[in-house]
Amino acid sequence: MQLRINGELREVDADGDTPLLWVLRDDLGMTGTKYGCGLAQCGACSVMVDGTVTRSCVTPVDSVVDSAITTIEAIEQDETGKQVVEAWVRHQVPQCGYCQSGQVMAATALLKENSAPSLDDVRDAMVNLCRCGTYNAIHAAMLDLAGIDDTVNEADSGGVLISDYSTTAIVAGAAVAGGAAVAGAALYQRSKKAKTASQQDSHPEDESA
Repeated sequence: MQLRINGELREVDADGDTPLLWVLRDDLGMTGTKYGCGLAQCGACSVMVDGTVTRSCVTPVDSVVDSAITTIEAIEQDETGKQVVEAWVRHQVPQCGYCQSGQVMAATALLKENSAPSLDDVRDAMVNLCRCGTYNAIHAAMLDLAGIDDTVNEADSGGVLISDYSTTAIVAGAAVAGGAAVAGAALYQRSKKAKTASQQDSHPEDESA
């Protein structure tokens, strides 16, 4: 099958139910999109499909054959994506950086849909998990990009500023992401081993050699 990725048609030899993430990373070597949980919970695997932010870890590859897929590798070719990356650098958002490709994809998708999002729009869109806890820096960058005054009064924000994450919520989110990642990684490795075994069975060595 063929996939249109970052404006180019790429030939892919994969079963239709293979998650898009595996095709990107394992088959095409596009490792900017990360494996986080395998359960569509953390957002590390986010790409854009026809402009909509999409969890590639649970997206069957045959469901995006006729779609335009954008990954982090090409995000700076888009003017909005370039501005997001510049804001991320300006606000020194990343720590370990593992989740940040997904964060950038989510931010870019929002701003391409709505160039002047409200505080609530930003809150609703930027839900990816970050185990380093860079939420305040992420949202500072988003406020900058959205042109939102960071001194917005509490009446306008429902009494909760965008950076007011509770420690409990952050720790809980990290625990969920960590547990899901362990479980998902085990499933991923078992699936890869099964696929390898299947390939070996279908191409047995010539015992007469």
